[in-house]
Amino acid sequence: MPSLQDKIILVTGATSGIGEVTARELARQGAHVIILARNADKARKTQHAIVAATGNERVDVVLADLSALAQVHRVAAELHDKYPRLDVLVNNAGLMFGAERELSADGYEMTLATNHLGPFLLTSLLLDLLQKSPAARIVNVASMAYRFSKPTLDDIQSERSYSPVWEYGTTKLWNIMFTQELAERLRTHGITNVTTNCLHPGAVATGYGKQTGGIVGALLSLGRPFMISPEKGAQTSLFLATDAKVANVSGGFFSKKKLEPVKSDFNTPANNRRLWEMSEQLTSTNFLD
Repeated sequence: MPSLQDKIILVTGATSGIGEVTARELARQGAHVIILARNADKARKTQHAIVAATGNERVDVVLADLSALAQVHRVAAELHDKYPRLDVLVNNAGLMFGAERELSADGYEMTLATNHLGPFLLTSLLLDLLQKSPAARIVNVASMAYRFSKPTLDDIQSERSYSPVWEYGTTKLWNIMFTQELAERLRTHGITNVTTNCLHPGAVATGYGKQTGGIVGALLSLGRPFMISPEKGAQTSLFLATDAKVANVSGGFFSKKKLEPVKSDFNTPANNRRLWEMSEQLTSTNFLD
């Protein structure tokens, strides 16, 4: 494994599941790891557990709920104050919500806000820190669940039709499309020291989907014994964050450390651009225009 002694790495959603494993293993390789989490108690416990497991005391905590855009702005400002640069951003946080449609603090559908808009804005606000690294990487955790989606940009808030499963799958497609468009815009702007890729971690046995309840939650619970461990699920995230083999790859979708085609008719350059423009509008940001 490569030594990451000189790397500053931010991992979102790092208090459980593959996010926690990703943060722990990056710390084990010597990285200065920053955990971004919603819950302060869970974050501190995770921080102490990682330090105990790895002997690496360079494990920091920052707090924000990515579904709340004001909190994303606040934590981005905090990161700018504390760190000279950022070498890797792992956008790992993602949730499936319940049977009833919920709204974020900004009035956006909660799955969209948490899984796409928050990471989109965070990446936008941290791009200048990433550009200060000699070779930065942005890793977006997507999922093959993109196949279980009903994508439309005409009802991006799911006001006309809502299902937790379809909504989750659609936001995972948005993660892929965001990655592809980000890679294209980085190239267009001549930014050669920042790459971005996304991945499918596998069907991982974590607490994901517990809050969904109902039939979907029950099926996920029944399926957990047949799922892979978080340790295995984190392998592709770690690969994309650290491996020299993908140092110059950007815009790819990976599974089991290998490039995978994205099989969605909705995944077109025109839709990628439109999603980007809508995301800018919803987050009130200008990002590599």
